[in-house]
Amino acid sequence: MTRAKYAIIIEKGDRNYSAYCPDLPGVVAAGKTEEETAELMKEAIELHLEGLKEDDLPIPEPTTTARCVEISV
Repeated sequence: MTRAKYAIIIEKGDRNYSAYCPDLPGVVAAGKTEEETAELMKEAIELHLEGLKEDDLPIPEPTTTARCVEISV
């Protein structure tokens, strides 16, 4: 089994958090907390990749990175 790191983007909404993975379109999750949302995204990515393997489809290489930059306003 190989290991890979996929970037996820987590956004805070009015009542919850939602997340998506830029390298895996359509893989999304939502939760009450940021941590719960990250865990649900991990599970969603694993499930998606398992499905691709079962269907003999290629596993997309992670190419997206994320970084925060500090700006004075």
